[in-house]
Amino acid sequence: MKQFFKMMFASFLGVFVATGVLIIVGIFVVAGIVAGLGSGSSEYLPKPDTVFKLSLNGALFDHAKENPFASLTGDAAPLSLEDVLKSIQVAKREANVKGIYVEVGSFNAGAASLDAVRRALLDFKESGKFLIAYADYYTQGAYYLCSVADTVYLNPQGAVDLLGLASRTTFVKGALNKAGIEMQVFKVGTYKGATEMFTLDKLSDENREQISSYQQSIWSNISGGIAQARNLTTDDINRFANDAWTLLPAEKAVEAGLIDELNYKFDVENAVKELAGQSGDKLKTAGVDKLKLVKEVAKKKGGRIAVFYVEGEIKDKSTYVLDGGVIISEKAARELKKLREDKDVKAVVFRVNSPGGSAFISEQIWHEVVKLKEEKPIVVSMGDVAASGGYYISCAASKIIAEENTLTGSIGIFGLFPNLTGLYKKLDVTTDVVKTHTYADMGDASRPMREDEKALIQSHINHGYDLFVTRCAEGRGMTKEEIDKIGQGRVWTGRQALERGLVDAIGDIDTAVEAAAELAELTEYTVVTVSDSKSFFQELLESQLEEIKLSVAKSVLGREEWDLVKTLNHARLNTGIQARLPYDIQPL
Repeated sequence: MKQFFKMMFASFLGVFVATGVLIIVGIFVVAGIVAGLGSGSSEYLPKPDTVFKLSLNGALFDHAKENPFASLTGDAAPLSLEDVLKSIQVAKREANVKGIYVEVGSFNAGAASLDAVRRALLDFKESGKFLIAYADYYTQGAYYLCSVADTVYLNPQGAVDLLGLASRTTFVKGALNKAGIEMQVFKVGTYKGATEMFTLDKLSDENREQISSYQQSIWSNISGGIAQARNLTTDDINRFANDAWTLLPAEKAVEAGLIDELNYKFDVENAVKELAGQSGDKLKTAGVDKLKLVKEVAKKKGGRIAVFYVEGEIKDKSTYVLDGGVIISEKAARELKKLREDKDVKAVVFRVNSPGGSAFISEQIWHEVVKLKEEKPIVVSMGDVAASGGYYISCAASKIIAEENTLTGSIGIFGLFPNLTGLYKKLDVTTDVVKTHTYADMGDASRPMREDEKALIQSHINHGYDLFVTRCAEGRGMTKEEIDKIGQGRVWTGRQALERGLVDAIGDIDTAVEAAAELAELTEYTVVTVSDSKSFFQELLESQLEEIKLSVAKSVLGREEWDLVKTLNHARLNTGIQARLPYDIQPL
C-alpha cells in the first residue's frame, strides 16, 4: 500500500510538472510571436563607430540552435561556430565596425573549433582594425584564442589557466560489482578503450599510449601558436605550465609576457571606446546576434553548394540523452537523400562533429553518402571530433578535410551486454524461461551468457569490424590490411590522420567548400546551409522542453551528482553494438 501511494504521488507530481512546463511554453510561444510581429526586418545595419563585442560565454557548437529559455534557466545561450565566423568576416568588411572587443566569460570549446575562430581573428587583423581581449579569468582554450589580440587585458585579481592538457577516465567496475552487475564485453581493436570503464580500474597501456600521443600533438599546436603570437618560445610556454606560473599573482602573467596589461573591465571598455572614436558614457557594441544578420555581399550566381551539419552521438531518434539530447539519427540519411535528389545542389559539404555511436545507423548514413557521391561531389569537413562512427559516415566522401586538432580514426567496434545475476540475487528476484529454440532467450540479462552465445556475439562483432575496415578501405583507396594497421580503435589527431592517409588535407569548412566547388567544376556558386526540416513548434516541444527539464534537474542534483547520473546513463545507452570513441572529450 505504501508503494502504491508513493507511485501515485510520483505520477501526480509528473503530470503537475509537465502541465506547468507546457503552460510556460505556451506563454513564451505567444510572447515570441508578438515580439516577432513587432520586430520588423531581421536585417541589421551597423551604426558608425560600432565595436563588435565577441562575448565568449557558454559552449561553442558547430551549428547551435537558439534556446529562448536560456536566460530563464540561468544557462548561457549556446554559441554557434557558424555565426561567430560569419560575424568576424562581417566585422572585417563593414566600414562602420571599427574593431573587435573579445570579452571572455565561462567559455568552453573543442580544440578544432578554437583553431577555426583563432584563424578568423588573425584574418580579421589584416584589415588594420583593432582587436582587444579582456577576461576576469582566462581558461586555457580562451587564452589560446585571445593570444592573437593586439592587447590582451586581465583583471588585476584574475589568472590565466595555462597548465597543459589532462584527460580523466571514470571507471565504474567497482560500483557495478557492488550492485551485482557484470558488463559482458565484446570488442575488436587493441586501442578500443570504450569498454575499459566497465572492466578495469585504470587505463590499459595501449589506451594510455594513444591518449598521450594525441595530447602531445594538440599541445604542440596550442603551445606553438601561443609562443608565436606572444613572441615567446615553446620552452617558455612549457616552463610556465610545469611551474603553474600563471596561477601565481596576475603580475606574473605580465612578467611572463602572456598578458599586456592588468586592468578592470570598465576601464578596458573606456580604452576600447577611445579606439573606436566613440563619445558618450556607454560603449556602443553589436554582438554575434546582430552581426550575423548583416546582409551578405551579392551572392555569386551558378550552382548551389549545400553545407549539411551533423553533430552529436549517432543514436536512434527515440533515444533520450542526458547531455541535452543532441544526436545524429537516421534523419541524417534522409537529408542526404534529399540533397542527392535536389538538382539545384551541385555539391555537398558534410560537416561532421561526432564521437560515433550506433554501428547500424552509421551504416545507413554511410550508404547515403556513397549514393550521393555517385551523382555529385561530397566533401567532409571534420569538426572537433569525427571518430569511430563519426569516421564511418565520413570515409566514403569524395574528399575529407580535417582540422589539425580534430580527433578522428578510432576504427573499431564493441558490444556491451549486462549480466544482472548478482543484482537479482541481492534483491531476491528470480526468473524462469520457457522457450522454443536454443537461442530464443539470448541476451537475457537475468543470467550470464553461455560460451556458445559469447562465441556468436564475438563473431558478430568481428564481422562488424571487418565491414568497418572494408568501408574505410574502399573509401580511402587503401587495402584492408593498411586500414587495419592504423585502425584497431586507435585515435589520431587531424595532422596524424593526414600522415596516415585517413584524411586528404588540413583546413576548415571554407577549405571544404572550395574543394567541393573544384570537384564540381564550379567557378560561380552560392553556399547554402541545410535547414532543419522540423517546424518551430516541433522544435520547441521536442528540444526546448527538454532543455528546461535538464536545467531543472541539474540545478536540483548539483554538479557531482549530475555527472554520476550522466555516467550511469551513458553506460545504459551504450549497451549493444557500438562504433564510438573510447571516452568523452573535455573542452579546453
